[in-house]
Amino acid sequence: MRVDDLKVWLRRALLLASAAALAAAAAPVAAQEGTYTPASQARDLAIGVCGTCHGVDGNSKNSMFPRLAGQHAWYLEQQLKEFRDHTRGDPYAVAYMWGMASGLSNATIVALAKYFSRQKTGPGKPHPAALVAKGNEIFHHGIPSQGVPACAACHGPQGLGSKSYPRLAGQHAEYIMKQLASFRSNMRKVAIMHGVAQTLHRPEMQAIADYLASLP
Repeated sequence: MRVDDLKVWLRRALLLASAAALAAAAAPVAAQEGTYTPASQARDLAIGVCGTCHGVDGNSKNSMFPRLAGQHAWYLEQQLKEFRDHTRGDPYAVAYMWGMASGLSNATIVALAKYFSRQKTGPGKPHPAALVAKGNEIFHHGIPSQGVPACAACHGPQGLGSKSYPRLAGQHAEYIMKQLASFRSNMRKVAIMHGVAQTLHRPEMQAIADYLASLP
């Protein structure tokens, strides 16, 4: 096993152990009080486990891990179920979230999704003005000569998403770049995004990612 693989395995094992310990410690007391509902379990998991990577309020500081605050509950619920079912296949999903989501019930998934969707989003991060301007142009108007559609057509003019598409505003640029790469390779199988990612060059992806990361 390579050193990097070992580090990933150890980190994943530690997170899983933390989740199990939290559930084991909290359940007996709460059960006696009759208050350990899916919502309270989700709050404990969000604060004690999910918050380690994603931030207690869903505004992660580490660009390896996506910001979850303000994301649509339906989308978070869908992703957690795909992690649990091993149907979302990008590298971080396999390394971290397949194991983390493996023991989650449907009720806990719904409660976790609601918890993070209700958290207040943090401010955007400054990025190079030229890239932000280029990303703004592509996001709102696409690149007709390359057959690239406007991202805003699905994700909304402010990148806030909808009932069918996730919020992108304020997401880490590095995370967006990784997901676009996974869409392009079809490791993360989303047909519409596979088509879009194939038509974008890396500098264009970077511009879009920087623009979205700059939004609140």
